[in-house]
Amino acid sequence: MTKCSLTTRRRFLKAASACAAHVALMATPFPAAARSLWSGRTQGQVAAQEPFGRLEKVGEGLWALISTPLGGDYTTVSNGGIIAGDDGVLVIEAFQTPGGARWIAEKARELTGGWPTHVLVTHYHGDHSNGAEGFFHDNEGPAIHSTATTRDLKVSGLATDAPAGLPRLWADVTVVPETSPDTLDLGGRLVTLTPRKGHTASDVTVRLPEEGLTWCGDLVWNGMFPNYMDAVPSQLSRAVRAIQADGRGTYVPGHGPLASPADMARYLQIIDGLEETARTARREGWTAEEAGERHTIPEELGEWTLFNPSYYQRAVEAWMKEWAGNLK
Repeated sequence: MTKCSLTTRRRFLKAASACAAHVALMATPFPAAARSLWSGRTQGQVAAQEPFGRLEKVGEGLWALISTPLGGDYTTVSNGGIIAGDDGVLVIEAFQTPGGARWIAEKARELTGGWPTHVLVTHYHGDHSNGAEGFFHDNEGPAIHSTATTRDLKVSGLATDAPAGLPRLWADVTVVPETSPDTLDLGGRLVTLTPRKGHTASDVTVRLPEEGLTWCGDLVWNGMFPNYMDAVPSQLSRAVRAIQADGRGTYVPGHGPLASPADMARYLQIIDGLEETARTARREGWTAEEAGERHTIPEELGEWTLFNPSYYQRAVEAWMKEWAGNLK
């Protein structure tokens, strides 16, 4: 590895939070075959392709960004998307870097004729939120939408040397209610924003019922085992089942290729299997480390990338923490 790439990686790890940092930890060593399997599953027409991701057209005025960071390019890291209406354009996620946000904003203008008017951040983790300033130029930009919890977690986590405008940017977000679904009218296209929790203390999914499309944030991963760093596992399980019941179409996961109903069913088996291992560990007196070492994914569920060797252990720890605290 070159000195330059090491420096870039170190800077990324310092700036990233939660799942993004662990993507970076494991991205470089992955062989080309694994990267290809993860990044090559397209469903829609590819409207733009970069080393860090691709835009797939998934409907009229609708594009999903599928990020592909396993090659070492962390411009975006998380998935996201563009939803265009007659009166506005919504971008889902603010991504890992301002450059990633600006790239998708420019693609939105190229594809729809307008700069984004709205940006929805599904949760506070850095790979979904760090790039928000990239949507702004000359102090003008879209309305940033998030829950108050996401806003507060983001503001509290800003570095002391963060650019002066960032605290104000996050303080001025348009708040998504956390107790019931809300709607965003883009003109001829009504978008449903549903507050959930499980991956973090506050997550939001974005749904277009008529088109059968759901952006899931990091409540759903496809072809990758999820990060339980901030998870309350029982809440995560309930949220995924609710998303599955509401959707029944195409799902845009937080990481990985577009997911079908069959993919969602496999994902539920993945998280249920982990819960079973955690319950066995609790019953048999295994440590989380021992449980993580013993956990396996059945071959019939396909290949699921493990970004970090500790991910199984971390998931078991999350269950143990929930049981110990009697969290609901």
